[in-house]
Amino acid sequence: MAIIEVYPPVVVSTNLVRDRLTAVSVLKGKMKTNLYIDGFNLYYGCIKDTSYHWLDVSKMCHLLLPNDRIHRIKYFTALVSARPNDPDQPVRQQAFLRALRTIPNLEVILGTFLSHEVKMPRSPIGSGYAKVIKTEEKGSDVNIATHLLVDGFRNDYELAVVVSNDSDLLLPIQVVTQQFKKPVGLLNPQKHTSVALMPHVQFVKKIRGTVLKNSLFPDVMNDKDGQFSKPVGW
Repeated sequence: MAIIEVYPPVVVSTNLVRDRLTAVSVLKGKMKTNLYIDGFNLYYGCIKDTSYHWLDVSKMCHLLLPNDRIHRIKYFTALVSARPNDPDQPVRQQAFLRALRTIPNLEVILGTFLSHEVKMPRSPIGSGYAKVIKTEEKGSDVNIATHLLVDGFRNDYELAVVVSNDSDLLLPIQVVTQQFKKPVGLLNPQKHTSVALMPHVQFVKKIRGTVLKNSLFPDVMNDKDGQFSKPVGW
């Protein structure tokens, strides 16, 4: 299938979100497309502090990529732990992962989530230190890179679309585009698109609230284990 590239990318908004698909028809026909979703990047970029936690990522991807044939969706995350101020956090996450697993072509791939106590400087500088709980998600960027490369090598997709704005993914994206000669697109959950990633992808689409609003799971769902519901407060 032919790919018409526009380079340099076309600026389509003042915040430098660049979307070549709005400028020209980049892809002809329905390309076999794999999605690689960085769950924490998506959450902190456009889900946290909204009413869109109960997100059907398959609906979201279909709305944003209507001209592509979505072959496989890989969702990368880590299991969170209960906190004193939020003991139900793992329960809500498990409900969400259960909902995701009802999507036939979606696979959940887990990294690790670490919490530890560290000393951090108080503001203003010079006013001492405070002990805080620092949480870090480990492994998702490596897992995304590995699956992106292995799937590309196995010719599992014609187009790869990364749902993240993490510049740590630059090298695997470059390998896919330069060595495998396959296009990579970006669905950006953040306010601004990574300057490092922009020159190396075929298109960027910002994930907006209107898409999220129209991409929610039903409040009550069923799977092989029975009925379950959207968590309270979501």
